[in-house]
Amino acid sequence: MIVLDILTWLLVTAGGVFCVIGAVGMLRMPDFFTRMHAASVIDTLGAGLIIVGLILQSGFTLASLKLIILGLLIFFTSPTASHALANAALERGAEPLLADEEGETPSSPR
Repeated sequence: MIVLDILTWLLVTAGGVFCVIGAVGMLRMPDFFTRMHAASVIDTLGAGLIIVGLILQSGFTLASLKLIILGLLIFFTSPTASHALANAALERGAEPLLADEEGETPSSPR
């Protein structure tokens, strides 16, 4: 059982690290679209790894079934919501920052 505990801690810790990285990315990114990408890192990697770690820890119980349902809900709704949000932003006139022709620094399209 010590191997299961170690694997659980590794997965939960890795998920927490990805959540922190995504949160810092949301603060540091320059525009809406790159911030939305950072938020998707939190959804897919962060929450996914934490849920898998919790499933391993809980064993074959009703809690595991609930965690699987929660993981499936996140897996199917997160990409759909991100796509709808990006389309809504484009419809409202938000434009992504693009790199210059040299590819060095991002600039706003004119």
